[in-house]
Amino acid sequence: MAQSLTRRRPVARERPATPLVAQRQRTRWSTAPVLLILGWALLAVLVALGVAQPWLGLAEPGAQHLTERLQPPIGFGGTWEHPFGTDQLGRDLLSRLLAGARVSLGLATLGVTISLVVGSMLGLLAGFRRGVLDHAIMFIVDVQLSIPFLAIALVALTLFGTGLPVLIVLLGLSGWEQYARLARALSLRTSQELYVIAARSLGASTARVLSRHVLPNIVAPLLVLATLQFTSLLLLESSLSFLGLGVQPPTPSWGNMLGDARNYLQLAWWTTVAPGLALLLVTLVVNATGDWLRDVTDPVLRRR
Repeated sequence: MAQSLTRRRPVARERPATPLVAQRQRTRWSTAPVLLILGWALLAVLVALGVAQPWLGLAEPGAQHLTERLQPPIGFGGTWEHPFGTDQLGRDLLSRLLAGARVSLGLATLGVTISLVVGSMLGLLAGFRRGVLDHAIMFIVDVQLSIPFLAIALVALTLFGTGLPVLIVLLGLSGWEQYARLARALSLRTSQELYVIAARSLGASTARVLSRHVLPNIVAPLLVLATLQFTSLLLLESSLSFLGLGVQPPTPSWGNMLGDARNYLQLAWWTTVAPGLALLLVTLVVNATGDWLRDVTDPVLRRR
């Protein structure tokens, strides 16, 4: 009897509660400013229309109709045949804007991807292996930082021409040193963590340690830098195309649209409004996204 009274009853197991830190982290990721969400929606619509431009039934971006040149947009005496008006050669501005979005945003995306991959890999190797490799990579980084990249781009375009492959390589080489410096600093700190030391002591290869333990813990700051670098490459491509050294006609881009319209500002102001507003919208949305990602992934702000 005494044994039965003293026998402990099994306690029902309760499901562990979700940690407060995880709840706050999910809340930060799931909530974003309303204006930023609206900007994402507008950017998504612009990208979708740019991709679908050949199938929208619009006029050809390069089709010239001199009898319809410099027509105003809707609301200023224009017609629905050309909602955004036409340029000095009678080309439809809406069609050229969407085709230029595909070109300009595509070039900036390729440039960011190349810079991110090349710079991050070199920075990881420099910070993890150290020694001669570290000094060599950092020397190349210092050399590129000491020379204005616009000067390098002008020399390269003069020597190798203004084709799209040359422009893609130039955009890919622009900014890789920033990823390399950031990845090196982060890998230096992460390589001293106990889990990395334990993995190396257990015989894990360098490639496995970098891919499974180091890279996942430094990828967030690199992505934040990539969002901020995207606008720099977009403006660089637009600047080169504006000067006639980037995307060449008849391929449209926002930069060469502005370059073609600069001589007609007093006659046709609308020829600069569409590409200028598109550049402004993309720059503001991407920069705001980078700032938001930095706040979300920053551990100091997360603790606050």
